[in-house]
Amino acid sequence: MLDIGSAERVGRGLYRRTDSPPADYDLIEIAVKAHRPTLCLISALSWHELTDIIPVVHDVAVPRGVWQPVVSAPVHWHKFDVSTFDIGRNKVSVDETYSLGLYDQPRSIIDAYRLRHEVGPDVANEALRRWLRRGGKPVDLMRMTKSFPVVRSAVLNALQILT
Repeated sequence: MLDIGSAERVGRGLYRRTDSPPADYDLIEIAVKAHRPTLCLISALSWHELTDIIPVVHDVAVPRGVWQPVVSAPVHWHKFDVSTFDIGRNKVSVDETYSLGLYDQPRSIIDAYRLRHEVGPDVANEALRRWLRRGGKPVDLMRMTKSFPVVRSAVLNALQILT
């Protein structure tokens, strides 16, 4: 199929028909090879249009203790606690066959505050500001911080300043 052009190599050991609709091959490879991959941090904020940053690598969370696959896609793997991994996690379709997880807007904002040493406090503050302008409810965010007590005071302080 490769020789006649009806299939193309997407990643290591991964092939796709050339007549399939366009898709992000990096995300397909991640969806196929990783266990419960979930877009997080900058990738999730970008997906939700809560940041102007265009990620050069995909931020992908997997449950802590899970094997991290070798992929050719540019990925920054994050290991999230198993007990909080599914909070705010939804599915998003990558193509007609594969899907992967995506944290919702409140969870993405909480993660930005939780890992602000990696993404920067300005990214977290801007994401919160945009979310509030779109009608986000602070009560929803504070309800979710009950599962992430370390970040509760930082989110509360930011909400008090911005609202």
